[in-house]
Amino acid sequence: MTADLAPGPVRDRGATRIADRVVAKIAAQAAREAAGPVPEGASKPHASVVVHRDAAKVAVSLELDYPTDVGHRCGAVRSRVRTRVEELVGMDVHEVTVHVERLHSPLTRQTGRRDRVS
Repeated sequence: MTADLAPGPVRDRGATRIADRVVAKIAAQAAREAAGPVPEGASKPHASVVVHRDAAKVAVSLELDYPTDVGHRCGAVRSRVRTRVEELVGMDVHEVTVHVERLHSPLTRQTGRRDRVS
């Protein structure tokens, strides 16, 4: 009976905890891959994550060129983030929210900034 109480192999004991910031970095990289080239003058996509047990909720912020099919590109980002986090971390991704912070048009790229109107 004591054989049943003996611990298993070392590789089968313990737990693995992956920090939220690690999951966020994976999500941000996946968003970069799916969103395509970063518009000139734009910030790279970034992500924040809330992990509860083995499930994650991800929020991605990005900037896109204008004109673009915003819905299609956001859908591609959601799909890629979900797939990569599940593959690399082994977490279920219950939600991926995409925030488009800015659209970069050719006009704003030519002037370098928007003029303020007083």
